[in-house]
Amino acid sequence: MEGTESGLAGIDLVIVVIYMAGVFGLGTYFAKYVKGAGDFFVAGKSLPFWAIGMSVVVSDIGATDFIATAGAGYTYGVSAANFDWIGSMPAMVFAAFIFIPYYWRAGVFTIPEFLGRRYNSAVQIIHGSIWGVFLITMLAVMLWLTAQMLETILQREFSFALGSYEVNGYVWLIVCITGIYTISGGLSAVVLTDVVQLIVMFVGGFALFVLSMWEVGGWGGLQEQVLALGPEYEDHFTMLLPHDSDSPYPWTGIVFGLGIVMATGYMAGNQAVVQRTLGARSEWDAKAGMLFAGFLKVFIPLLVIMPGLAAIVLAPDLENGDQAVPTMIRELLPPGLRGLMFVALFAALMSSVDSYLNSASTIWTTDLYGSFIRYTRGETLSERHALFVGRLFTGIFIIIAGFVAPMLEGQDTMYNFIQTALSMFQGPVFAILLLGIMWRRTTQWGGLAGLILGVAFTTILHNTEDVFPTDDPFLFVAWWSFIFSLAVTVIVSLITPKDPDEKVRGLIFGQIIQDGEVQRVLRERTE
Repeated sequence: MEGTESGLAGIDLVIVVIYMAGVFGLGTYFAKYVKGAGDFFVAGKSLPFWAIGMSVVVSDIGATDFIATAGAGYTYGVSAANFDWIGSMPAMVFAAFIFIPYYWRAGVFTIPEFLGRRYNSAVQIIHGSIWGVFLITMLAVMLWLTAQMLETILQREFSFALGSYEVNGYVWLIVCITGIYTISGGLSAVVLTDVVQLIVMFVGGFALFVLSMWEVGGWGGLQEQVLALGPEYEDHFTMLLPHDSDSPYPWTGIVFGLGIVMATGYMAGNQAVVQRTLGARSEWDAKAGMLFAGFLKVFIPLLVIMPGLAAIVLAPDLENGDQAVPTMIRELLPPGLRGLMFVALFAALMSSVDSYLNSASTIWTTDLYGSFIRYTRGETLSERHALFVGRLFTGIFIIIAGFVAPMLEGQDTMYNFIQTALSMFQGPVFAILLLGIMWRRTTQWGGLAGLILGVAFTTILHNTEDVFPTDDPFLFVAWWSFIFSLAVTVIVSLITPKDPDEKVRGLIFGQIIQDGEVQRVLRERTE
């Protein structure tokens, strides 16, 4: 492969500046429609299905695909594509028909708020605290990935000293842009900018896919050249790896840990994903939006895994797999197209930053600060009070993430870092969500025990050596913590008093058709 000149040409810079200015202008435009907390957190329940679907996809793939999944493809091969195929469409269908309708009907802002209604305030606060910390961590991850991407493509550092602290200029550029429009326009601004970002990402991603496959001689040429590099690449084209594989993605972990637990738990229990459906203008739009997102996710591995594999041949000496796609952009694409793909990658990461930022402020305002005010003053937050606090948290969190981001330097691949963090609580949370909706007999104490003991169990598993065949056992941890939490929740529920009918009415699967009174309660909750 002949490398082009490094950095961006003049036409590329023009494209980048136009894009950044356009996204900033579009995001801040929606500030005039934000009058209260409902407008800020759930877009006044006005989102159509197509916007929801596109926003769900762009929020997810910005976090785990264009950089991190491509890096996993570079390091481990096509088995990483299972996180989009096995780990997306089936889980999204399940979430659309089982979980999303109950969230939307309950009229809540967050999943912890739903769990608070189904179980008790302790579950709400604990779950909200877990997700609140995780989302801020993810903000820092996204900012650092963005900075690394910019530095790799531009081949230029942008940092300066502020006392003893070294400031990464790329990180703070994103902090300013996404922070301002997310603070101004809330979920409406986030979703509508995500729509534009998805279109840009698909155009740029398909361009990189076609050119990378052309450069390596198509799928057959890619296989031949990669396998010729040595025996360490013999599993790079195997979708389901053996159980005793050294890779983090053995078939048992993929099928059970990913397919059953982490994927479904992610699509049904991730606030950054579900929050878009909570802003739907109707229950139909909420379900259709998730299904449309599942359809779009089918194409993602073509956009990211294939260029990541091609980079094994075209850029074989990378220090870190997460550099694969940025390097391909810099070395493979001509001026103009390079700028478009740069913008696509930039859009992917920005969309995750604004999504996690908005979701973090929603949880901290509704579930944590709101609970504090309720217990200390006996009051609920007014619309204006919640809006002010939500915007304040948004500003605080993006600044905290900007300072934390450089501390993540040295992680081998961000993808495994993200999945390991999720596996710490994904299994227990999915267990109590599933039982809470599907089994009437689940009690508030069963849910509380399942959550607390389940998270404790995952901590033990992660800190016990030689239990699993891989050094990155997050898929196995997710599966066994799910089974453990199911058992704990069932046992404790059976030995504790049954919750009153009024408490769970409208929150249990199967009640909707059978109980006409439920329809009245649901209408009251969503008015």
